[in-house]
Amino acid sequence: QNNPSVDEFLMPGVDSSRIMDDENLFEKIDALFEAIAGGKKRFTYTDFEKYFRKAVVAATPRPPSNQNRSSTRVFIIGPGFGNQINPRQSRMVEAAGYQVGWCFSVPNPEIPNFPVEPYLEQIKSEMDAFRPHVIVGASKGGVYIIGLWRRGYWRGPTVLINAHPTCRQLPQESNVAIAVGSNDEVYPISRHDLEAILNTGGMNKTFLYFTCDSGRLPSGQISRQGDTHNQESLLHHDVLPRLIDSVLCPEGPEMHFIRTWKERLSIERNNAELWLGFSPEQIMRLWSTNGHGQHLFDVHPGTEEYRMVSAVFKALPMEQQAYILSPPETWYPVRALRIQRVENGPQGDASWKPYYKSLVRSLEDQGVDFEAGTHTCWAFHGCNNEALESIINNPLSGFQPLASGSRSTTLWGSGTYFARDAKYVADGGFCGTPDMNGSRRMLMCLLIMGMPCLGDPSHKGVLPFRHKPPHRYHSSVDCLASPEVMVIQQSGAAMPAYVITFA
Repeated sequence: QNNPSVDEFLMPGVDSSRIMDDENLFEKIDALFEAIAGGKKRFTYTDFEKYFRKAVVAATPRPPSNQNRSSTRVFIIGPGFGNQINPRQSRMVEAAGYQVGWCFSVPNPEIPNFPVEPYLEQIKSEMDAFRPHVIVGASKGGVYIIGLWRRGYWRGPTVLINAHPTCRQLPQESNVAIAVGSNDEVYPISRHDLEAILNTGGMNKTFLYFTCDSGRLPSGQISRQGDTHNQESLLHHDVLPRLIDSVLCPEGPEMHFIRTWKERLSIERNNAELWLGFSPEQIMRLWSTNGHGQHLFDVHPGTEEYRMVSAVFKALPMEQQAYILSPPETWYPVRALRIQRVENGPQGDASWKPYYKSLVRSLEDQGVDFEAGTHTCWAFHGCNNEALESIINNPLSGFQPLASGSRSTTLWGSGTYFARDAKYVADGGFCGTPDMNGSRRMLMCLLIMGMPCLGDPSHKGVLPFRHKPPHRYHSSVDCLASPEVMVIQQSGAAMPAYVITFA
């Protein structure tokens, strides 16, 4: 009230001079105070700076993750990398724009207990001449990288394709990404054993890029298939170059790889999501009430909010989807007939607000800075009208994850399922019976994902530990390359934001 400049900075476009006479405005400012203070009775300048630094980051598009590839030197152990058996893998790395150095001067270690020690000096000599930022090895060639680690010749960023049987300990100080498929016929290894190997590395310095089969559909088919030894998924969605980029990231390879999921989306969708916001506070700035009373409010056509929600709803990804239930052309004539904003204050107070705060603290305890738009995302949920009304009106929790599944089965484990793309929800028939005019409804939600892991049909509501106890992964997805299905196990992990009626 006393400083118009501070007023405009804190609540842009809002006149706070009548705060004591406007209950709705008071609620908004009180919510902002709580967000800055993090539950404390007062906040310091450090709290203030930390909050708004995150807010600015969340409202600013990140530069492309691949912008430094031309200046990055990648040293590849040739044997095992598949130049002849899998030449597309080699071409992909070179086409990505890196400076690539190949090591073909050492033999292919085909036989068990192959003696690598006599050849490590040769590899080191070539590395010293090339001065790599990253080294990459695959299949049988991985034994050379393990030898370099043991000898102390390399402690820098490393990508291992396939987990060589001799790999049992990772260097604590190195960023390491390991790519493995569940159907590896050469080096079969369980996910549990892989996670144990990754946990020997440094905190936030390791990443397991893993692919596995989904659970069975009622037809007996699977919706996704895990990689074999020659990992096909590395050749799609820019995965192999993204793994190389990830081990160069100061925040760690896992954090980097999750960030790049947004790069699979169209520019239009990214811009629209950025405008809507990636946190409950940012979304609640659009509310017309304090959330008490009725819970659905029309978003008027012609407004910027309507245009942005429509853009996310209509968006298709830049790359081919894994689940193609109908051609993209069938989505073009589909349109939003009505968009309603969900404003449920009691549900927020009891569910997604406290969960959001606890997740931020969980990440901080693990040495991870929370990033809105990385640890949160927009997604869609379909259900029948009765369930939809319950989700938007329940004063305690909108979703009941542990009572949910995907069509009476759990393809990726127990929980509530969401889709990245609205088209998948519509095509899959998840929205119940159409009304007499042929229209249906779906929910557009902000998911508070935290650090997600690959889902598994064996997950029963409890996800694996992330690195070491006590912290577990917060949610799961169907694919680490470019997730199209997200699964939450906690009711507070989803904020129902909009109801979209479409036909």
